[in-house]
Amino acid sequence: MFELASYFGLFLAAFGAATLLPMQSEAVLVGMLLSNQYVASALLAVATFGNVLGSALNWILGRSIERFRYKRWFPVSESKLEKAQQSYLRYGRWSLLLSWVPIIGDPLTVVAGVMREPFWSFLLIVTMAKGVRYLLLTAVTLGWT
Repeated sequence: MFELASYFGLFLAAFGAATLLPMQSEAVLVGMLLSNQYVASALLAVATFGNVLGSALNWILGRSIERFRYKRWFPVSESKLEKAQQSYLRYGRWSLLLSWVPIIGDPLTVVAGVMREPFWSFLLIVTMAKGVRYLLLTAVTLGWT
């Protein structure tokens, strides 16, 4: 039971870290890897799945946020939103390869939703980027060379 709860905790940390919440999932993953109590491939899968699912939530929020763009309470100024959209148009869907990068990755996944990036390509690129990040972190932590 404790093991299942630990995996669920990793999932929640990875999910939260992918949203606009200020959370870190890497420390949780590394701690669990170093404990030698868990299967590394399962940790890798859980962290990747949680992080991608959190990014998918950002994409959904981006898809629906456009209708509130002109409301006074909208949290992003018109000029900043326009700048983000122009950057996304310039670099395209491949900018989602940076979705794992702290600070810029989470807003980037929201902008992908605003820009109506097809979900299949969003999911493919984000899963690749976030999965490779966790794979490299796991490899470094466990000394795979």
